[in-house]
Formats: sequence, C-alpha cells, structure tokens
Amino acid sequence: MFGALYEYLEKTHPLSTVDKEVIHDVFIPKKLLKGEFLLREGDLLKYGAFVCKGFLRSYVIDNKGKEHIIQFAPENWWISDKGATAEGAKASCFIDAIEDSDILLIDQAGHFKMLEKVPAYGRSFQAGMQKRSAAKDKRIVHSLVADAEERYNDFIQTYPSIAQRVPQHMLASYLGIAPETLSRVRRKSMRKK
Repeated sequence: MFGALYEYLEKTHPLSTVDKEVIHDVFIPKKLLKGEFLLREGDLLKYGAFVCKGFLRSYVIDNKGKEHIIQFAPENWWISDKGATAEGAKASCFIDAIEDSDILLIDQAGHFKMLEKVPAYGRSFQAGMQKRSAAKDKRIVHSLVADAEERYNDFIQTYPSIAQRVPQHMLASYLGIAPETLSRVRRKSMRKK
C-alpha cells in the first residue's frame, strides 16, 4: 500500500529512507469492503485517508433522507471530513467505500509530524490544498450558474474516469440534479456524438 503513497509524494519531491520510515510510523493501513464506512456523521473525527486502491465518497444526508455527495475519492486522492478540522471533533458527513479499497489513515498529530519532517508531504499538501480550493470554487460557481447539461459536461471532461466508475444516482447527487434529469442529459449528449 505504501508504494502508491510514495509515488504520489515523489511527484513533488524525492523521498529519503528517513522520510519513508516516518511515513511507516505515521500512516495506518486499512482495507474497506464495498459499502463499509470509514466515518459516520456524529462519530469522533480521528483520521484522514489516502486512497491507494479503490474508491470512496463523502456525503451528507438531509432531514428528508436524501444523500448529497460532497466528494469522490479514487486512487491517489485524499478524503476526510474537511468541515471538522480539529481532531476529536464530531464528523459532519459520512465516508464509505464505493468499491473494495486499500487506504492509509493519518491522524492530526501524524499530519503535523509529516509536515515538519517530510518535505515531499508538505509540498504535496500545499499543492493539493490550492488545487482543492480552486476546484471547490469552480464547483460552487457551476452549481449557481450552470444548468444540468453544463455541469455534467464539465464533470465528464474534468473527471472522465470517475464518471465511468460511479452509479448514475451518485453522479446525479454530486451534480445536484435529479437522476431523471441526468438520464435526459446523458441521452442528449449521446445523440450529439
């Protein structure tokens, strides 16, 4: 499992033997089966996760029981409850596995240790936060001004492999549209090809 994380981090900075030892001390390997939860709303927040293999999602459930997907996380993506920033805070979302998954868990103390001792992690974290912030801003703007077809087309252009791996109802939830609307948009898109 650690090989995927090494490869991911080495895109920004080479890892030394000492760096790899710190990584092994800090991260906890875990396997999740499809449908298994990493986190449930109301649980104490303990870990963020790096996805080595598989696919996870985070979501909230409104007072009518409807799911609203916040994030998909395939291989080489990070996932956590970003709304609960302090360790020990209560989770505001659910995180579960869409596919059988191998993940590496890190707690807040480990995160700070990695920032301090592993330069590749710090650089990767900074780049990832900038990328995430830009993607979040784009998603907010699209949800305010783009119609369903524009949101769908932007998603499949930006994340083509994700669009192929998630069930239609989950993609509709992420896009903030009804599954029936997504079906119409997809049919219309297929006719244009």
